[in-house]
Amino acid sequence: MNDRSDASIWRFISLFFFILGVNKQLDLQSGMTELGRMIAHSQGWYERRQAVQIYFVVSVAAGCLAIVPALIYCIRKSPIQMWIASVGSMFVLGYVLIRAASFHHLDSFFGSRLLGLKWYWILEMAGILIVLLASEWRRAKVVHQMSGLIAS
Repeated sequence: MNDRSDASIWRFISLFFFILGVNKQLDLQSGMTELGRMIAHSQGWYERRQAVQIYFVVSVAAGCLAIVPALIYCIRKSPIQMWIASVGSMFVLGYVLIRAASFHHLDSFFGSRLLGLKWYWILEMAGILIVLLASEWRRAKVVHQMSGLIAS
């Protein structure tokens, strides 16, 4: 893989995390949930909202699954760090999808604790940590390569 496409994928991952960070700070999902609740009430299907939730989550999950082959194709020749960062990003995306679904049985499990930590937090932070470690590993490798070129 060439450096330009490698950099593009890292920029995409950075943008993904930036957008998630903005969302987390502004709590946009709560506003979207409230808007959906208002629409459901005004259109008279609030009692059937769980079916709409299921369709929404299945649609988003199907969209994400459709992207996986394209992602694998894009990173197929990438360094191991890109593969690791992609796995970490999938952890975070999984966290986002589970939170978006907010079904009671999922909330019960992911709201439970392991060693005092909620599963939601473990999934989200593990994904972020994996991407951070992969990016630092990649940065160190690039710096090492650049210093070898300068020394030559």
